[in-house]
Amino acid sequence: MMEVILILAGAVVVCFVYTVYLWHRTNEKLTFMLDSLDNDDVNFRFRERLFFNASLNRTLNRLRGIYEKRQRELREQEQYYAHMLENVQTGIVVVEEGSGRVLFYNNFAKVLLGMEQVSHLRQIRRINESLYDAFIAVKPGGALKASYYNESTSVKILLSASYASIKGKDVKIVAVSNIDSQLNENQEESWNKLTRVLTHEIMNTITPIVSLSDTLNQCAVEDNLDSNYISGLETISASSKGLLSFVESYRSLTRVAAPIRKSFLVSELVERVLQLSAPYTSEAGIETVYVEKTEDVILWADENQIAQILINLVKNAAQAEATRIEISVELDSLENVVIEVSNNGAPISAEGREEIFVPFYTTKQEGTGIGLSLSRQIMRLHNGSLTLARSDSQGTAFKLKFS
Repeated sequence: MMEVILILAGAVVVCFVYTVYLWHRTNEKLTFMLDSLDNDDVNFRFRERLFFNASLNRTLNRLRGIYEKRQRELREQEQYYAHMLENVQTGIVVVEEGSGRVLFYNNFAKVLLGMEQVSHLRQIRRINESLYDAFIAVKPGGALKASYYNESTSVKILLSASYASIKGKDVKIVAVSNIDSQLNENQEESWNKLTRVLTHEIMNTITPIVSLSDTLNQCAVEDNLDSNYISGLETISASSKGLLSFVESYRSLTRVAAPIRKSFLVSELVERVLQLSAPYTSEAGIETVYVEKTEDVILWADENQIAQILINLVKNAAQAEATRIEISVELDSLENVVIEVSNNGAPISAEGREEIFVPFYTTKQEGTGIGLSLSRQIMRLHNGSLTLARSDSQGTAFKLKFS
């Protein structure tokens, strides 16, 4: 009897020890797995062919597989969102609250700010103090406007913000939108409406005067009236016809034809423009240069309309007494085609830089003031933009960008 008791007691002890051992091994496996997953390490697998713990190991491996699948889905999702952020036409800048460190910025933000690397808001401060202040001051639910000059042109932007927490850090996500095109479009629409009203009213008033003065002049000649009377009628008729011709030129602002697009090499377009401009550039001894910063650039646009813009810019440069005119083409960081027309002529005045795209504004005695305004409308119909990139003692440059 005693032997049986001793055997049973031994069995109980063995079972207890083995249970403790299994519990300890299970804890070790769980700890190992959790530590590995905490470090995003899924390069482990428990053996499932063992007699003991096979079921447990299969369960742990299944959990590892589920975790790995979720991590893979999250990475794919992150890549998808990252791709979206890199391709939206809005700048995104993520700033760590308190420190001012820039944790993320997309391609469009780099283009707007004209900076290849941004690691801290202090770098934005070097561009423009008011722009830096806007980044600091913008709050969720509000929006701030700012304008500044980046490395190539004047930029008007709108900033909006939201707060978030990423990996325990409080961040401010700032969205930066370029509102230049929207402002220009609204301005052009306003000018077009005004032009339509003015031309309509003037045409209605002047046309009868022209007709009546011509009729009276013919009667006066037939009746051999006083020569001064006839001369006065002729003057009235000539002035009225001149005014009609003047008004008719402005009607073209509201009648820009829709582009007829086709593919063509920009180099061939520029060659054609320089040939058409040769009569007045050669006569004035102006050197014309074409620089292909990106080779074999193909443009999908209305070739005749774009040629009209470039010829107008070359002609304006010649009238500014330039001795060298350069036309260059390249693809920017967003793969947009950019054509720049620069010259070393007299710079545009500070007042002129604000007004040159306004219809009717001109500094030339015989100018109509519609060339640049018409050119900008053509670019807008191409979903592009025409801007004055710079005008100073170093030269003047206009930039055509095709989005």
